[in-house]
Amino acid sequence: MNEIISPAKTLSGSVLLPGDKSISHRYGMIAAIAEGPSRIKRYSGGADCQSTLGCMESMGIKIERDGDDTIIHGQGLEGLKASATGDLDAGNSGSTIRMLSGILAAQSFTTRIAGDESLARRPMDRIINPLKEMGASITAHNGRFTPLTIEGRTLHAIDYTTPMASAQVKSCVLLAGLFAEGKTIVREAIRTRDHTEVALREFGAEIDSLKNVITLEGRPQLKGRELEVPGDLSSAAFFLVAALIRPGSAISIYGVGLNPTRSALLDFLAQMGAPIKVLDVGQRGGELVGDIQVKYAPVKGGVLEGATTAALIDEIPVLSILGAVSEEGLLVKDAKELRVKETDRIATVAENFKRMGVKVDVHENGFFVPGKQKLEAATLDSFGDHRIAMAFSVAALAAEGGDSTIEDAGAASVSFPDFYTILKRLAS
Repeated sequence: MNEIISPAKTLSGSVLLPGDKSISHRYGMIAAIAEGPSRIKRYSGGADCQSTLGCMESMGIKIERDGDDTIIHGQGLEGLKASATGDLDAGNSGSTIRMLSGILAAQSFTTRIAGDESLARRPMDRIINPLKEMGASITAHNGRFTPLTIEGRTLHAIDYTTPMASAQVKSCVLLAGLFAEGKTIVREAIRTRDHTEVALREFGAEIDSLKNVITLEGRPQLKGRELEVPGDLSSAAFFLVAALIRPGSAISIYGVGLNPTRSALLDFLAQMGAPIKVLDVGQRGGELVGDIQVKYAPVKGGVLEGATTAALIDEIPVLSILGAVSEEGLLVKDAKELRVKETDRIATVAENFKRMGVKVDVHENGFFVPGKQKLEAATLDSFGDHRIAMAFSVAALAAEGGDSTIEDAGAASVSFPDFYTILKRLAS
């Protein structure tokens, strides 16, 4: 499916975002191994999060949809069953396969799990290695790619230092640690999003975080909960940038998750000079939630490096659009992780910029987009990557020379099925 995006004079209106993708994955998995039903309001309708639910259903978990609520009938730590439908299908979701593998490694049965062609190119050794340290038996294609064959074993707790900044790796180890006797410890050099720790605590696990060290007591009695998923801040990023690149724009975004390990986005935009207001902040299910208001203003540009790059790794494609029209441009460093996302996002960002006549200097672990550039209308390719599709749809709003075409725009449905409907409403 292709989308035609017309230049927008200005954007205005309000947005209620879909439920946070990262949190939805975690609620879906943990609720399935908790005891009793969980009612999850605003569980993400994106294809990735539905892949997680599909895997849990394949292993015998009853899941009901009641309007905006998803009801997951948890069966406890020992309640999953071998899939009656063959291989588990993670679709395009690295979150599903990497985090769920921690749970699968401790089961009393063998599971084969795979996904689409994009997922087959993404490395899995980052979760295979710590799981094997815990006693898991995992066979992977060429030692590090899908499909994974996981023979369930009794796991033991470990003290593990993550070799890269990855919330998925941390979460995989912690979810495996639920089934191990004793304390599982994960140490991070750079703090990553802590949705797993927050969710586990809400479901009744004993888990402590001190600086960058997380300690989980194994074999907890998890209990079903009623929880509401906050709006996805990563999805909000597209509308924040859209407002900041079209003069006269003003947008309000309601019910957004403001977890401190994710809100670096707002801090970074503020440093660039973006006039952002955060209102009505409160707490739901251990997560901070609030409303965001943004108005157009010229921004100066900035540098992403170190811990800030790790915190904003998913938002970098759309931030690069803002960098191109900023005063000083955007320098991205320490972003090697972009090479192994749904696409090589350094390469796909650079290719689409080239098509729009935008200069970008690429290096191995990042890139520099000079500021004060004009965006030209073009035929742009999502490369099957949801964040590339949405980022360059935003860029097309500011393009000169007419309409732009986003090829394979349907990739956006992985995380945000209603993205184009909302974008066009705000730009009308």
